[in-house]
Amino acid sequence: MDGNQEDIPPPLRVAVIIGSTREGRVGESVARWFTERATRRQDLELSVVDLIDFDFPARYPDRATPHMRKFTDEVARAEAFVLVTPEYNRSFPASLKQAIDYAYDEWRTKPVAFVSYGHGSGGLYAVEQLRPVFTELHAVSLRNGVGLNLLRDRFEEGEQDRAVGLMLDQLGWWGLALREARATRPYIS
Repeated sequence: MDGNQEDIPPPLRVAVIIGSTREGRVGESVARWFTERATRRQDLELSVVDLIDFDFPARYPDRATPHMRKFTDEVARAEAFVLVTPEYNRSFPASLKQAIDYAYDEWRTKPVAFVSYGHGSGGLYAVEQLRPVFTELHAVSLRNGVGLNLLRDRFEEGEQDRAVGLMLDQLGWWGLALREARATRPYIS
């Protein structure tokens, strides 16, 4: 490359995980709203991972099923994550916890951001329950996220777009920093 040009890193591979599988869910609409904004960026390569597309077993089996392996492969391929989660009873859905638990090393040393939604709190309680889960998995949860109050917020241009931009700026920074760190030295756990 020309000495005057900066090396531009390849886009960060970001998995947008839709965490609700509930009938009548809003998660798909929230994820669509978010990805419409996120795909405007050239520094990110998004893939949507919708938990409704996986036929996970009701009980944790002795051996991983094909759907479990497919989900784990998606987590392994990604370099960063955006979890789209509702708040149910001041926490996150069981479907999301089940999926998170199918992977372990695949989450390690990668950043996780949150787009949460709910009534009143904007999903804040769900995010606060998810942070220690990802800390245990040695992932980095971002401070800034996007919280949508379904009683008030509309899926329009505006203040939430600024929150999306800030969150993605931070996700990009952490994603690239951790990509470089993983490439130069093994993680000690």
